[in-house]
Amino acid sequence: MTNKKLSYKSSGVNRDTENETKVGITSALETADKRVLNQVGAFASLYDGAFPEYKHPILVLKTEEPGTKQLLAFQYDKFESICHDLINHLVNDCIVMGAKPLSTQDCIVCGKVEKPVVLRMVNAFAEAAKNNECVLTGGETSWQPGTIAEGVYVLTASIVGVVERERIIDGSKIQKGDTVIALTSSGVHTNGISLVRKIIETSPDILKEEVGGEPFIEAVLTPHRAYYKVLKDLFTNDDLVGLAHITGGGIQENLNRILPEGLSASINLSKIRILPVFKTLKKFGNLEDADMLRTFNMGVGITAVVRKGFAEEAMAHIKSLGVEAYEVGTITEGDKSVQFTGQLDWH
Repeated sequence: MTNKKLSYKSSGVNRDTENETKVGITSALETADKRVLNQVGAFASLYDGAFPEYKHPILVLKTEEPGTKQLLAFQYDKFESICHDLINHLVNDCIVMGAKPLSTQDCIVCGKVEKPVVLRMVNAFAEAAKNNECVLTGGETSWQPGTIAEGVYVLTASIVGVVERERIIDGSKIQKGDTVIALTSSGVHTNGISLVRKIIETSPDILKEEVGGEPFIEAVLTPHRAYYKVLKDLFTNDDLVGLAHITGGGIQENLNRILPEGLSASINLSKIRILPVFKTLKKFGNLEDADMLRTFNMGVGITAVVRKGFAEEAMAHIKSLGVEAYEVGTITEGDKSVQFTGQLDWH
């Protein structure tokens, strides 16, 4: 037994700071979206589930976290960047089903709530959602002294989207002879960062490198590109039959997830437009091509499968909205695998 008077504050949690932070969060969550029926302070968010514009609406749900990229982002004071990474990753996982993003919610777990930091994060989450034509409807900030060290933040988030049942894009309509198109990534996105950190640890001179005219670390921390705005107008076209978000596992272990029985994809590695950041990682990490292809997106953020006759139109549309798109392969008979031909062109 102790004679010292204890309190929640003395145990490491300051309710006043929490409440002040919540007040600051309110403006970030303001929205004109009439589907959101309540504001900050309620126990949960109310979202109107009536979709009169859909005959048979299907909800698309996903939860995600940005992996160890969080460590680098926090180390270099890139709190906003990692929040955009997280929301954009979620959006991409949602839209490859042909869905419209509706609502996102964030979760911030920390050892101590630092009001300025948390407000920066929530504002960034809200901005990223708006950039993808959806809304941040709320979330959770969990102060856990003793479980999480002070200064450490662990982020997760979730998304809800909606798609007309008959317009779901799940790869089931893919046919032999269809064309595979690559949509360029903005960089490493949110996968392979543990390897990036290992390379920095073993070859710290990489931090002195410039990539595309900017410091290496800036190139690595470039936010994950979101593709909703460049793809949404193609969702109603029957000639778009498959979309794969290229994350951990690379093209080979993501494109295969949407292939029907009896079909494979043949990808010509020589056509992949490798981004400069991957050339720098290969050089300093002495990395094998096979390991890079399984770890990184290599410059391909999304692969789209389209009917051969629609490829040129689809690529022109995507390019008109600011994202490079080009053919990388075709659909063949096979065993639901992705087969590589040719070699990566590092020059």
